[in-house]
Amino acid sequence: MPPEGTAEAVATLRAVVVGSGISGLAGAHRLALSGHDVTVLEAGPRAGGKILTTTFAGRPVDEGADAFLTRVPHALDLCRQLGLGDRLVSPATTEAALWLDGRLRRLPGGLFLGAPVELGPLVGSAILSPRGVARAAIEPWLPGRRLDGDVSVGRLVRRRYGAQVHERLVDPLVGGINAGRTDELSVDVAAPALAAAARRGASLTRGLRAARPPDAAAGASVPFAAPAGGMGELVAALGRALSSLGAQLHLSSPVRALERVSDGYRVHTEGDVLVADRVLVAVPAFVASPLLARLSPAAGELLAALRYASVALVSLAYPARHLSHPPTGSGFLVPRDQGRLVTACSIFSNKWPGEGEWVVLRASVGRDGDQRALALDDVELAERVDAELGEALGLPGAPAAVRVSRWPRSFPQFPPGHLARQAEAAAALAVDAPGLALAGAYLRGVGIATCIAGAQAAADQLSS
Repeated sequence: MPPEGTAEAVATLRAVVVGSGISGLAGAHRLALSGHDVTVLEAGPRAGGKILTTTFAGRPVDEGADAFLTRVPHALDLCRQLGLGDRLVSPATTEAALWLDGRLRRLPGGLFLGAPVELGPLVGSAILSPRGVARAAIEPWLPGRRLDGDVSVGRLVRRRYGAQVHERLVDPLVGGINAGRTDELSVDVAAPALAAAARRGASLTRGLRAARPPDAAAGASVPFAAPAGGMGELVAALGRALSSLGAQLHLSSPVRALERVSDGYRVHTEGDVLVADRVLVAVPAFVASPLLARLSPAAGELLAALRYASVALVSLAYPARHLSHPPTGSGFLVPRDQGRLVTACSIFSNKWPGEGEWVVLRASVGRDGDQRALALDDVELAERVDAELGEALGLPGAPAAVRVSRWPRSFPQFPPGHLARQAEAAAALAVDAPGLALAGAYLRGVGIATCIAGAQAAADQLSS
């Protein structure tokens, strides 16, 4: 940089990032790379948000997301940029099942987000009734029009494939990813590939066949990757990169207010006031809304309207030597109409093989409209989950280790029209609070790669 006092000297822009989840860290990294003097303020005692890897049954096991999607390139590119490229591994198996009517039924090939792009594999799966299969089979020839505007995933899928495809395939998968009801989730946010196919023509089947990636066309599963030591490695690598770039990370520093002044913003914490030229707010909508209320009432009101679902993840370890028939595959999904507490189970030790001493399971509980897990303490919740997993997988005896990870208000819900409302919020902020941008899962979706992409775009916006 040219020395101060020369004609070419440029003042370094000061940027404050509120929140150190994956969106905040990725946005801060991008801002630091572009030359900003970056300070990250985190209300809690650690960075990483919903990404957390801790030791369980003698090995690193994620308490939140355990992988990222590689077809959205931003997480993969960031890992490589941070020097994690050689650490990335893919699941050893992605073969999944559906727990339906008391039996595990293997999910057939030929599905994309649960939609049957190829009908043949579905016919013998016994997941749909003969009538349900027949209804799905006529989809390419059903009359209709291209999708115009945003609708719920459920409305689109029911209209094209019938109720069984929606309730037994699409809702367990797409609804499970979002801890929500696909009858109330925006197709543009929760299943953009379905939305894109529906805009190509009336038939979802034909649209998905035309657009699916080459590996999906060959019958491969959706590609995922993660650092070998868990997703916490990504958080740690971002922390190291930020430090090397001169950025500061302050933990246990909740932001109490944002104030616009002539030279930018004053960021009020409990014990300090920071002055910033740029502010990136990367916290959940219910935290961001009161911070924006005075700066941009319209934006604050739009964010306040967003609902969140609470979930918990119960990890259980069983001695492998006690299992005469260890569970196979990557796990299973549970349709909502089965009434189970468990919504999905990941067989962590199959997806990410270790030394083989333990069979490690991670069971998800809770979703929009199902608050039962919130009413149980950790012991009761673990007992209920163990009983259901024992029934599904035939596990003998009690687990040798249990861990309950609770994530209250962790999954934003995206009703139809969500993207248009967020565009309204962004437009209001552009007028009311120039130099301030938003990032987070509530904007465009919950995937790690999607969050990274959004945070980097917000950082680029602030740098322009």
